[in-house]
Amino acid sequence: MIDLRPKKQQSKRMTQASFFKPVGPLSGKIRVPGDKSISHRAIIFASLAIGTSSIEGLLEGEDVLATAAAMRSMGADIVRDDDAVWSVTGVGVGGLMQPKAALDLGNSGTSTRLLMGLVASHDIMVTFTGDASLSSRPMARVTDPLSMCGASFTTSPDGTLPAMVRGVVPALAITYELPVASAQVKSAVLLAGLNSAGVTTVIEPTLTRDHSERMLIGFGADVRITIREDGARVIKLRGEAELQPQNITVPGDPSSAAFPVVAALITEGSDVVVENVGMNSTRTGIFAILKKMGGDLELLNERTVGGEDVADIHVRHSKLKAITVPADVVPSMIDEFPIFFVAAAMAHGVTRTSGLDELRVKESDRLALMAEGLKSLGVALEETPDGLIIMGSGGAMLRGSNTTIKTALDHRIAMSFAITGQVTDGGVHIDDMTPVRTSFPSFEDMLKELQSKE
Repeated sequence: MIDLRPKKQQSKRMTQASFFKPVGPLSGKIRVPGDKSISHRAIIFASLAIGTSSIEGLLEGEDVLATAAAMRSMGADIVRDDDAVWSVTGVGVGGLMQPKAALDLGNSGTSTRLLMGLVASHDIMVTFTGDASLSSRPMARVTDPLSMCGASFTTSPDGTLPAMVRGVVPALAITYELPVASAQVKSAVLLAGLNSAGVTTVIEPTLTRDHSERMLIGFGADVRITIREDGARVIKLRGEAELQPQNITVPGDPSSAAFPVVAALITEGSDVVVENVGMNSTRTGIFAILKKMGGDLELLNERTVGGEDVADIHVRHSKLKAITVPADVVPSMIDEFPIFFVAAAMAHGVTRTSGLDELRVKESDRLALMAEGLKSLGVALEETPDGLIIMGSGGAMLRGSNTTIKTALDHRIAMSFAITGQVTDGGVHIDDMTPVRTSFPSFEDMLKELQSKE
């Protein structure tokens, strides 16, 4: 049974240390959980439609469940049946109810930033809270533009959670040019614009994941997208929208797929197919870069499902070569850099990355944690203000033994170093695997399933 109660009513969180060691070649066909970005948005937009939507393939991790619980507390009727199909009956744009308690969003920055945008143009007052990791993450990048809409915010002194948001009706339709590439900020402003009179405009100099725009159009919102002469993308949304219910099928998460893909690439003798992976061009930078490194990746059964490109990925062990990651690829693989750094650590030559400032304000400082963890495994690297420079092992096993990796409550750090267990002499200890429940609850079961059957 899926528990949609606020987290403070659930059992106290316990840590779970785990040990990962080489298990030989990986083989088989697997599916990864539903795309987290699409799952968040499917719940939110369905909750704003007039009527009942159905969602199949929803990621049932803690982050998405936090979004579902929040939308239920603001009036949406959200039910999961025994076949894992979710039915969502919405309240309509402008129909959000005042929640009776604070919204505890656990570890989910996506939930927090998107829902702040939604609340900003409704006549309600909402308090946002989260765990220690989420409460350390800056919110100014979203509260600043939402304040331009007329909403008011009271945050902790350093601009973090807990935060209280007082929405406003009518909210102002604003024009906002993103100072940094961020799909969360873009989506928050568009969500505020749904219940604002007039046209809300978001300008992004660099393309970020476009699930919000695609899904808004699918739900019937008036969204127009053009390209400026300088190449910037201009998104215009006409407010006071009436969203229509939809039947949504969520594809597999490319961010989750990156873990078994890299595991197969770096583990000698591996041959793996990851089925039903979302291949939205704003999300697939990791696969393009791995191919440029010499990775044996092939797309099979390419198709379109619910407006999103989908394919199966066939991946075999490969001798990877180092690469300098182009700056224009960074937004399309920003969440995959932790596992990419693992691939770089096993490659031949020196891999260089830059422009990764965003990684310092994710669930953790991912640059610092990945640098610390890789160094403890004997990887030679240099940490720069906005990236890592990694001297790969050329395929040689990393140094492990009794090394314990600090994850700082970051699911991607935990999973990335779990994958190094495949190529770490003596294996590696991960201090806490419980954060993985936020995005990939079946991660350890997947690794066991891929163990060689020979």
